[in-house]
Order: sequence, then C-alpha cells, then structure tokens
Amino acid sequence: MAVPNDLYYAKTHEWLRIDDNTATVGITDFAQNQLSDITFVELPDVGREVEAGDEVAVVESVKAASDIYSPVAGTVVEVNVDLEDSPDMINASPYDAGWLFKIELRKEEDVDNLMSAEEYAESCDEE
Repeated sequence: MAVPNDLYYAKTHEWLRIDDNTATVGITDFAQNQLSDITFVELPDVGREVEAGDEVAVVESVKAASDIYSPVAGTVVEVNVDLEDSPDMINASPYDAGWLFKIELRKEEDVDNLMSAEEYAESCDEE
C-alpha cells in the first residue's frame, strides 16, 4: 500500500495535497484497493461551498458505492473531468492522475485535524 509522506490523510481515506491556499483531494491507495475496479465517479459542482466532513462526491465500483468527504472547509475550484470518461484512473494512479477535486481552503486549521502518512498507515493496519 502506497502512502506518500507529503500528503495529509483523513480517517475516511481521502488524501490532501496543499499548494499555497488550494488543496487537491483524492482517495487513498488503500481505499481504491478496497473498492476494487472503479466504474463511475460523481464529482462535486465547481463553486460549491463545503465544510470539513461534508459528503462531496461518490465513487462507484464493481463492489460498492462509497461517499467521498471533504477533509477541509472551502470552495470547490476544480474537478478532474477526465474521470468522467476514465474513472479507472483512480485505481491506476490514486495520488496523481486519479485526483478528484481541488478546493480553496477557508480554514487552514482544518489541516491540523488530518493525519500524517505514518499515522494513516497505522490506522489502516488496524482495520
């Protein structure tokens, strides 16, 4: 299971990469592996205001549908439209080409509630 050190992680298996005041969000390698072959993604609307913990997207696989939660509060500023035609990019590249959406941070302190790579890996071992 890949758990890059430069990301933040939520207990609900989303990852967050921060670049200035914008955060890119996706699901972790652990999550995509649990879901198996991803067949459909419902992305949030650009411009949507979200709070940390809000359901913002849905990922469907051959096994199940899974809600995706925003790890931070802010405004959705971009979505990965490539996933509409190729949702399997999440399986192939969960931390790069398979990102879901970008959000402009409203509260930087939300990041303090997320886990480091080491903490996240330990939490997955407990599942």
